[in-house]
Amino acid sequence: MLQLILRFTFNVPDMTRPLRGSLRIITVAAAALLSAHAVRAASGITRAGSSAAAPVYKVWADEYAKTHSDELRYDPIGSGAGMARINRREVDFGASDIIASGADLKKNGLVMFPTVITGVVPVVNLAKVTSNSLRLSGDVLARIFLGEITQWDAPEIHALNPGLKLPSRPIHLIVRADGSGTTYHFSDYLSHVHAGWKQRYGVANHFSWPVGAIAVKGSAAIAKAVQQTPDSIGCIDYNYMVDDGLSAVSMKNAEGAIVQANTETFHQAVVHSTWYSTGDFLTELNDLAGAKSWPITMGTCIAVPRVATNSERTERALLFITWACLNGDALARQAKFVPLPEKVRASAYAEISKVSGQSGESIGARLMSNLLK
Repeated sequence: MLQLILRFTFNVPDMTRPLRGSLRIITVAAAALLSAHAVRAASGITRAGSSAAAPVYKVWADEYAKTHSDELRYDPIGSGAGMARINRREVDFGASDIIASGADLKKNGLVMFPTVITGVVPVVNLAKVTSNSLRLSGDVLARIFLGEITQWDAPEIHALNPGLKLPSRPIHLIVRADGSGTTYHFSDYLSHVHAGWKQRYGVANHFSWPVGAIAVKGSAAIAKAVQQTPDSIGCIDYNYMVDDGLSAVSMKNAEGAIVQANTETFHQAVVHSTWYSTGDFLTELNDLAGAKSWPITMGTCIAVPRVATNSERTERALLFITWACLNGDALARQAKFVPLPEKVRASAYAEISKVSGQSGESIGARLMSNLLK
């Protein structure tokens, strides 16, 4: 299926011939192409941005380094800072959990596409409350982060957890101080499910949080702050929740079902989206239908210059990205992420094909075409 989409997208001739195998054939071609283009460079490929995506980019880079000479350095400074760096051309590509608008991409001369899918998970530090035993709805979660529900034994929380003994103590909010894709998707979800949140805060990657909230920078700092603060709640990317042993909150989804955060419930959300049906990755993955869908699901993305200021460096970056797209599914699962649906992957390749050099020579389209030879 992916080969057929790719051949249509890039206008590869002789489509009447039998498709040559499966994605494995493309992978073999990619490996040959990557080997032919391996370039030794002391500076390596530089990347910066999403702290949520840092774990998957690390496992990809570690595996890539086993067979390629490029060093890949990644600075997990947050989505907002990562986009600022690629806009200033200070890195070879920027990483963000937020798809930039068409106007912003045009203004900054970028193309952008998804790499993997994950989810945002509320986590708590409550004595004698085990992971996933606390249940919340979107409405109650919004009111907690609005500062309207301030006690763990509030009636609204008790109604969702009649058999759970909750402390009669104040709720401590742990929030992001920096521009964060996680915050953006969290706020988008809350805007779907709570009119008061939408009116007061809306959707953004950074907020002025309620007085008394503990604000820290980065996903790792959120995990640490929740661990160190009794009676706290924060929202964090799924892989950090698992790796740091945090206690997750189960959520009521759009169907009214109580679900737990995991790669299968993220996948179920994607199945009920345009990402899966048409390959359109511009829509949000929050509050979607499906009895098993996790309500706060998100993609994470890469941005590269549409016109390369340094064609050689941009090509090396695209070679790594292409390698990851073709070889990285198992590694993505290992890092607790969900691989892209085939139609989204084909859409991503279409974006890569738009990249060119300053003299007009195609970089992205040539790489894509070579994969199908």
